[in-house]
Amino acid sequence: MTVSEPVRAAIERSQSSAQSAAPANGLPHNTHIHLPPNFSAFDTVAEAVEAASREGIRLLGVSNYYHYGVYADFANRAMAAGIFPLFGTEIICPLDDLVRAGVRINDPANPGKMYICGKAVTAFDPLSENAAALLQTIRDKDSARMADMIGRMGEVFRLAGFESDLDETQVKDMVVRRHGCPRESVYLQERHIAQAFQERMAERLDDEEQTALLTRAYGGPPKASPAEAVATQNEIRSRLMKAGKPGYVPETFVDFDHARRLIASLGGIACYPVLADGADPVCEFEDTPENLIERIRARSIACAEFIPERNSPEQLERYASALRAAGILITAGTEHNTRDRIPITPRCKGGAPVPQSVQRLFWEGACVLVGHMADVCAGGSGFDPGNVERLRDLGSRIVEGYA
Repeated sequence: MTVSEPVRAAIERSQSSAQSAAPANGLPHNTHIHLPPNFSAFDTVAEAVEAASREGIRLLGVSNYYHYGVYADFANRAMAAGIFPLFGTEIICPLDDLVRAGVRINDPANPGKMYICGKAVTAFDPLSENAAALLQTIRDKDSARMADMIGRMGEVFRLAGFESDLDETQVKDMVVRRHGCPRESVYLQERHIAQAFQERMAERLDDEEQTALLTRAYGGPPKASPAEAVATQNEIRSRLMKAGKPGYVPETFVDFDHARRLIASLGGIACYPVLADGADPVCEFEDTPENLIERIRARSIACAEFIPERNSPEQLERYASALRAAGILITAGTEHNTRDRIPITPRCKGGAPVPQSVQRLFWEGACVLVGHMADVCAGGSGFDPGNVERLRDLGSRIVEGYA
């Protein structure tokens, strides 16, 4: 397997650094954010790294959808700030049997739709021929759906009395202008579309006209004020673009096996993002920690990730401790995939701290991810549930000595 240059550079740099011991609960870290041109809280990579540095983050992971061109810039900026860069990906796939059964997995609005991550990917620059082919299939399917959704959303607003004049090209142009990124790196997401329609509305209509328009489009008054741009974008997405809504276009994503093969081709670890009490009621796939363990094990997934901001400390501890006791590696991030500016250090719902017992488990997981990358760099096979202790120790030495 060819190891990507940003990975190799990060590992080589750590070997020349002096080691310092981490506290019992580990060093401040985050294994999952999104960077532009993905939909992100940040406008630039520099902005994200600067925010992480201000919080004393020592390890930061990025998990972008479908294009990894930004990873070299991220690696260089993170290394310059003394932050160990971790690389990943995120993929959406439907499980057809659960779609038919109406079982919600980790998307509460779309039964049968699963988000799955690839953590600690090591072979993204350059992509192997196999990885490139698998990724291009995803890109083509996703791009066709986004173009169709923009057209459908345009019709929703047209019927409500507003000509947006938006198409796929214009929405991409908005992303390119906002982030100064190459056009070929832009793969649109639902949030990009919601943002584009909200911004076009705000450009052309006053607040009263926007409220009237959204009332017609929604079939009822909006909850968010037009002055609340982010809240309005989120409401456009939830009330017009989700399953059963007028702007929805059925998913055309690849299946679970395709997603797993891409993660393997990128040299990463398949990881299930846990929603838990981030949904109310809890999604059926995750209805108890024990059932969740059984279901992800059946799909040969040995790693899970939490976004603690969604969870109460009690539920986070319940799920995280059960998964780890069952031998499933756990990690934590924040996503930063909305325009809301929350801390980069993971915290629980309402700003409550992550329980210390869970912090220790998250630190262990982060160190194993780093150990996986280093092991692959050295010609090893990387993560296996049987070598967690060795990779944890290797990863902790690397991150603790990284500055």
